[in-house]
Amino acid sequence: MSAAPPTPQTPTPRQPTVTEAEARRVAEAAREQNWHKPSFAKELFLGRFRLDLIHPHPTPTPEATTRGEDFLARLRTFCESDVDSARIEREARIPDETVRGLKELGALGMKIDTKYGGLGLTQVYYNKALALAGSASPAIGALLSAHQSIGVPQPLKLFGTDEQKERFLPRCARTDISAFLLTEPDVGSDPARLATRAVPDGDDYVLDGVKLWTTNGVVADLLVVMARVPASEGHKGGITAFVVEADSEGVTVENRNAFMGLRGLENGVTRFHQVRVPAANRIGPEGAGLRIALTTLNTGRLSLPAMCAGAGKWCLKIAREWSAVREQWGRPVAYHEAVGAKISFIAATSFALEAVVDLASQMADEDRNDIRIEAALAKLYGSEMACLMADELVQIRGGRGFETADSLRARGERGVPAEQMLRDLRINRIFEGSTEIMHLLIAREAVDAHLSVAGDLIDPDKSLSDKARAGANAGVFYAKWLPRLVAGPGQLPRSYTEFHPPGHLDLSAHLRYVERCARKLARSTFYAMSRWQGRMETKQGFLGRIVDIGAELFAMSAACVRAEWLRAEGDHGREAYQLADAFCRQARLRVEELFGRLWANTDDLDRRVVKQVLSGAYEWLEEGVVDPSTEGAWIADATPGPSQRENVRRPFC
Repeated sequence: MSAAPPTPQTPTPRQPTVTEAEARRVAEAAREQNWHKPSFAKELFLGRFRLDLIHPHPTPTPEATTRGEDFLARLRTFCESDVDSARIEREARIPDETVRGLKELGALGMKIDTKYGGLGLTQVYYNKALALAGSASPAIGALLSAHQSIGVPQPLKLFGTDEQKERFLPRCARTDISAFLLTEPDVGSDPARLATRAVPDGDDYVLDGVKLWTTNGVVADLLVVMARVPASEGHKGGITAFVVEADSEGVTVENRNAFMGLRGLENGVTRFHQVRVPAANRIGPEGAGLRIALTTLNTGRLSLPAMCAGAGKWCLKIAREWSAVREQWGRPVAYHEAVGAKISFIAATSFALEAVVDLASQMADEDRNDIRIEAALAKLYGSEMACLMADELVQIRGGRGFETADSLRARGERGVPAEQMLRDLRINRIFEGSTEIMHLLIAREAVDAHLSVAGDLIDPDKSLSDKARAGANAGVFYAKWLPRLVAGPGQLPRSYTEFHPPGHLDLSAHLRYVERCARKLARSTFYAMSRWQGRMETKQGFLGRIVDIGAELFAMSAACVRAEWLRAEGDHGREAYQLADAFCRQARLRVEELFGRLWANTDDLDRRVVKQVLSGAYEWLEEGVVDPSTEGAWIADATPGPSQRENVRRPFC
């Protein structure tokens, strides 16, 4: 007997109901509209392989290197002696004394300027520190990253007033932990439906609403809160950012959430009821909240792939050590081809992922390029590849990979937390923009040049005169652009020969491949836009593959540039060339598969199956099982009002 279909939930009166077009307009208004600086990734999607934008590899200044290496040495000592990762996993919390030690090190202020009491590290060394701390305990990496990458310090650094910086940054650098509150129970990546309100009242705003998945929110002292200001006389209104004291009257942490991984994560549900926030705590003007959030994430997203790169290094270390001692059929398992292929993938991908993160971070520090696409690609690629590496490590370890570190230790073996690593990494495909949302975000930026010149042609709301002007502009643009996609340096055998130095493998062939694929990628995008026009935005499968191809090409470029940089520096150059060559050969197979799936796929069939699933046509297939889920709403009620629950906020002592 099949279960009755679920009763549809209607939005509560508090929940703004918006159309798809309205949601799109909100998202479009929030994104940065102009390109004032060059972008390697943007050019790549347009079919132009601008190697000059990333080669020679940018390098940190001697002062930045000295400062960064000094802190990394102190952080390493602390992580090795004062971080008990097994205890954090077992107790599902970071001990107060560990957090005190991080504060004494200055780890809360790694990215904060020295004049505010911070360490003033570059993006490169900040990311290296997160990779190191995250390898000791992913929960500590998440704590530090959420505090500095998206919490109070970063938006204030970019958009805060001098007075706000003087008030809050010294606290964030030394004592106070911050959190970023955007998501709501029924609002994820669709901010147009944001329901938390900030109503102007004299010199204050009064906040009401509920925020979900508030990383650091359970222990935070300061909060960045996104709330909707209603338009009124003297108030433009719109989604706006505020700094809120976490101990303000009316702020209640109603629940500390628990997850499959990151068990030490202090993530919860926070309710605001009639919380008064001074207007002086507003970050930027009214209505600028989403733009502030997206701009903050341009570099803030780099922290996540940095920790993924650290995870890849750890996976390689364990795979190497284990596979050398574990014997089957008379030899170490590493020398059996099925296992060896996995180790090769982990090694090559670890090299490439570090190359992507370091390159994007150096570009952020130099500030010569617009890296919004590069940072998004790094987040997307890092989160996906790290999960694959951890999964392969579990497979290499076999039953021991599935067994917990505590269980291994209890029976006398080395406590290797491989299964924990896999669980901890899984959230990265969702954190700070899910893979699916990242595909759409990057795709929107990748086709920006096309929409700038031809967008009005496919916009049903535009007049005939607008379409005529767009047609003329598009004709000029494409008359110059399309012929350049026919041929390029990738077809010339002598191109990029500096990447084939004597005595080393030939990486120039891989760069020629990237150049050819960039032009093919641009041609494919143009053909798809011509074919589907206004329906292009609904072709999410196609757009996702376009972005994935671009991510692979970016990673190949970064790997080759890093290998040549290390060779020139005399730092494991030969080995770096070997790893870059292996990665590029593996990536080329993935790229060819993705190109094939652009036009040969099951996208249309999948859409038909989904309609049948949702209509209940396949409910008979669900028979023969029981559902252990508890009763309850799919989405918790978040109606504004006073909290009816105990405040479980627990600031560190």
